[in-house]
Amino acid sequence: MKRNTWQREAVREALATNEGFVSAQSLHNELRDHGSSIGLATVYRALADLATEGDADSLQSPDGEALYRACTTSGHHHHLICRRCGLTVEIAADDVEQWAQRVASDHGFTDARHVVDVFGLCATCSLAS
Repeated sequence: MKRNTWQREAVREALATNEGFVSAQSLHNELRDHGSSIGLATVYRALADLATEGDADSLQSPDGEALYRACTTSGHHHHLICRRCGLTVEIAADDVEQWAQRVASDHGFTDARHVVDVFGLCATCSLAS
């Protein structure tokens, strides 16, 4: 476990104030707007560490950008994410879990891991379309 520095704690707190997923660049801008001198590289490192330790969820946006969010559920889970507003719902996906294990096993793989994030429009954004 990495030691808790003021920079890491600042990133953790800023991440917790956001409801959806945010980029490191957005979080860095937010921190700077509030007077922090933290560097962008430090924000990237802190976010990567938080994700590795399970304190933050990480995913890749449809554009390929890494996005982060304070994790509210411990353990393996998946997300439904609104492409427009960023609303995120953590979901269990037992069918996906069984399918992933079966496919891995059928091909001789063990210790299979996967990430499933479903992007769409939430009910509110669907109505606004």
